[in-house]
Amino acid sequence: MPYIPHTDRDREDMLARIGVESVDDLLDAVPQAHRYPELNLGPALSEPEVLRLMTRLAERNRDVDHTISFAGAGAYNHFVPTAVSRITGRSEFYTSYTPYQPETSQGTLQSIYEFQTMVASLMGMDVANASMYDGATAAAEGALLAVHYTRRRKVLVSRSFHPEWLRVIETFTSGMGLDIQPVGDEAEPWKLDAADVRKVIDDRTACVLVQYPNFFGAIEDLQGLADAAHEAGALLAASTYPVALGLLRSPGELGADIATGEGQPLGNDLNYGGPYLGLFATRDKYVRYMPGRLVGATKDLEGNKGYVLTLQTREQHIRREKATSNICTNEALNALAATVYLALMGRQGLAEVARLSLNNAHYLATAIDRLPGWEVLTPRPFFNEFVVRCPVPASDVIAALLEQDILAGVDLGRFLPEHAEKLLVCATEMNTRAEMDVYVKALGGVRRLAGISTR
Repeated sequence: MPYIPHTDRDREDMLARIGVESVDDLLDAVPQAHRYPELNLGPALSEPEVLRLMTRLAERNRDVDHTISFAGAGAYNHFVPTAVSRITGRSEFYTSYTPYQPETSQGTLQSIYEFQTMVASLMGMDVANASMYDGATAAAEGALLAVHYTRRRKVLVSRSFHPEWLRVIETFTSGMGLDIQPVGDEAEPWKLDAADVRKVIDDRTACVLVQYPNFFGAIEDLQGLADAAHEAGALLAASTYPVALGLLRSPGELGADIATGEGQPLGNDLNYGGPYLGLFATRDKYVRYMPGRLVGATKDLEGNKGYVLTLQTREQHIRREKATSNICTNEALNALAATVYLALMGRQGLAEVARLSLNNAHYLATAIDRLPGWEVLTPRPFFNEFVVRCPVPASDVIAALLEQDILAGVDLGRFLPEHAEKLLVCATEMNTRAEMDVYVKALGGVRRLAGISTR
């Protein structure tokens, strides 16, 4: 069946019913300046010819399959086992939606239940929900949980938090009358100290929102930050890089009350920026303040185990004034990918991915730090990301290395204009020692362009 199934007779009948003679007459009310121009597509092509054309166009993309990538900043190039796409591509999963009818959705409900179990275990929390839109909105929902629970209106956000995610949080909560304040050193935002929090926290503060590891790669002292928050009666919400939890102690172990995160590194390809997967977990005492919905396990009248949606605290299910969120979807397909990935990797596999990423990043940082004119600024300990001060603007470094098919990193000037000479560099298990050596050598070429001695 063609994409548009209407026949010429169908179109003539519809135009006649409307009272116009042609499609051009139908569009006459639309000003010419706002109409699509005539598309000069050339002669019609056969299917093989179209496939060849589209393949050539796709090959022009500078993606991680055609470059050596050291870019991160919230989207990470991790290996995705082939089994992930084979399972998520099955029709019963690929077309699934929110499983409102449990009697016909047991497979989807069980996969989400397993997802929740794995996320709660990874985060060191009691309960996790059926996933959020992405890491940024999950962090915003974490702040709102704290606001609803404490009935306070002030939220402290670390300056080491992802700047774009902070803007999402501000947009997400606009009109709510919240006081969202940054905390930390503005000149050197690479790390947040508990002492910085204690200077500004008060009895109006609902929560302290931090990243673990943070946007600049450093590993925050979550225990110290949790203590500082709890002393003032506030909660600590930690936004995590889930792969790092293969090595690091979980947020729950370190005193966090809420743990969120971006689940893209768990079996989801980069996909040019989405769709991604929000993670959200917390302690039992806050469960009725959680956004979205949960999948629970139960038994039927005959004692058979089954799965159902439970604690549905969103506007679609309960009175609006009692709802904790209006999130409409649960990113089920992305959550399934994360579930399959975690099941395949297991505890040891995830720890190995984290260890390789950490080792590669520290090897690379040491090599860069030895180059005259370059300096690693992220304080140790850091995970697999770090900030480098460049001898030229970071945008020039990126442009120069792109000519060699190297994605040099992310220009911090995109987010923080005052840090335009700084580059955020990332390494994962996908980077080989040879690639990292090529990268460092390429930076040497940039040094020569900047007129810096190579001695």
